[in-house]
Amino acid sequence: MSLATLATAATSAPLTTQRATKIVFAGTPEFAAQALASLHAAGFEIVLVLTQPDRPAGRGLQLQASSVKQFALAHGIEVLQPLSLRQDSVDPVRAEQARAAHDRLLALDYDVMVVAAYGLILPRATLNIKPCINIHGSLLPRWRGAAPIHRAIEAGDLETGVTIMQMEEGLDTGPMLAIERVAIAPTDTTASLHDTLAALGARMIVDTLRRMASGPLEATPQPAAGVTYAAKIGKQEARLDFTLSAPELERKIRAFNPFPGAQAHVNGVTIKVWGAKALAGDSDAGPGRVLAANAADAAHFIDVACGRGVLRLTELQKPGARRLPASEFVKGFPLAQCCFE
Repeated sequence: MSLATLATAATSAPLTTQRATKIVFAGTPEFAAQALASLHAAGFEIVLVLTQPDRPAGRGLQLQASSVKQFALAHGIEVLQPLSLRQDSVDPVRAEQARAAHDRLLALDYDVMVVAAYGLILPRATLNIKPCINIHGSLLPRWRGAAPIHRAIEAGDLETGVTIMQMEEGLDTGPMLAIERVAIAPTDTTASLHDTLAALGARMIVDTLRRMASGPLEATPQPAAGVTYAAKIGKQEARLDFTLSAPELERKIRAFNPFPGAQAHVNGVTIKVWGAKALAGDSDAGPGRVLAANAADAAHFIDVACGRGVLRLTELQKPGARRLPASEFVKGFPLAQCCFE
């Protein structure tokens, strides 16, 4: 097989090679692991995996390997976990690990690097070794950055998708090789939309590499208009501000499910809110006031006044407890006459 030169001048790496069969894969979470599994199943040879170092997880804070590392180890693929790929890091440990990773990449026989939610910046020195292709969970140039799925839901976008792009030094600025759209359902959470886009990206990267192997593949520069940035989600964003409108709060709750989980505070207790629905109409009560929370009605919901509109809470969770539908939650946590802070 031959891999044709990508038709673009806006790149940072050599774009001519003779094969598209040997891949270095860089990624960390489940979104990336699905793409790695798809490439492996399609017959591409994964010669090396780059993934982030193991992190503490769970209540015991035991070190846990990333989803990508778990797949790689299960299939006998070499794994490197440098803290950084920047050889000029002021941290000597990070710089040494970056140099070691760079030397390994130079020594390897591979054709292309595929990157998906890796979490580390690829410097020019890495991009210059071989072509680097990224799987990004948005319709670029909208939602460049770390949290495109969360931000698309939070903003009320009606659609999103996956873009396969050629990587360059800018943040998700490279020319596009493929793009596909999907609708965002009114009930979508980050969890459900993540699964949809992960499956889509896994299929698209296989299709893209196969097309690259069969002939020239045009790379289209991203439009200059419509650029937005998807900043990393901070835990401090989780707190619900009931002076906002009900539709804004509903989107926020869906966007922060499963992480970091939207939070509401009442009577000194932090409650996580996992489900909600914005209702039409306004209330004369102040923002955060619980309008109805009667546990006697099995079909009842918890309605809360907002800056505009009313938010119906449908699924909640007390600290150390499991998630419950609102009608069950109020049986053990009365909310009548309460006000969320």
